Amino acid sequence: MTERKTERVPVMFEPSLLQQIDDYRFDNRIGSRAKALRRLIEVGLMEMKETKKGEVTA
Repeated sequence: MTERKTERVPVMFEPSLLQQIDDYRFDNRIGSRAKALRRLIEVGLMEMKETKKGEVTA
C-alpha cells in the first residue's frame, strides 16, 4: 500500500499470540512488529474476501 499511515490502533495480545507474530516476523525477515501485523491483517482480509467469493448463495 502506498497510502500514508496516519491512524494508531492500540491493541493488547496474549503472550502466546505475540510469540506467533514475532515468529512470523523473523521467519519472513520483516523489519518491525507493526509491519508484520499489517501484512498478517492484509493476508487475512484477502483470504476472507476469497472465501466469501467461493460461497454459494441460496
